Amino acid sequence: MTYRTGTIGDFMRWTKRVVAEPGLATAEPKHWFDSATTAETALGARAAEAMVKLLSEENIALLRLIAEKRPASLRELAALADRKESNLSRTLKKLREAGIVDFEDSPGRVRAPRVIARRITLALDLAGPTSRLSVERDAEPAEDGAPQSRTAER
Repeated sequence: MTYRTGTIGDFMRWTKRVVAEPGLATAEPKHWFDSATTAETALGARAAEAMVKLLSEENIALLRLIAEKRPASLRELAALADRKESNLSRTLKKLREAGIVDFEDSPGRVRAPRVIARRITLALDLAGPTSRLSVERDAEPAEDGAPQSRTAER
């Protein structure tokens, strides 16, 4: 998640500019903080909470279904999961933003969902602001054919 730091005065000036020219807001972060430390503390806790909610029992079952059945489209996944396409689309968007799912392009405008995360680790610091979230993904095989993995921390 992107954010911007600044004073209350900076935020007020920016808000007035956006009211006058709404198009300015499209490229700007939606979250403002007084310092990078405050942002990291707030967003770290928020990221951990969001990930816990995102990895519900239903969504974990969905991820397993995608990994096992490898559906060719969102429509096929909706039929397999017995869920509405619109709901699946929202869920998959969140899973993609978290780095857990991505899409393969197919002929036409069809996109096939694929699970790209291998392991998710959530380390909660209950006494301070240093919670960590990492998503381990399978990477392309190395030149020697050995599997590799990449880890992205948030």
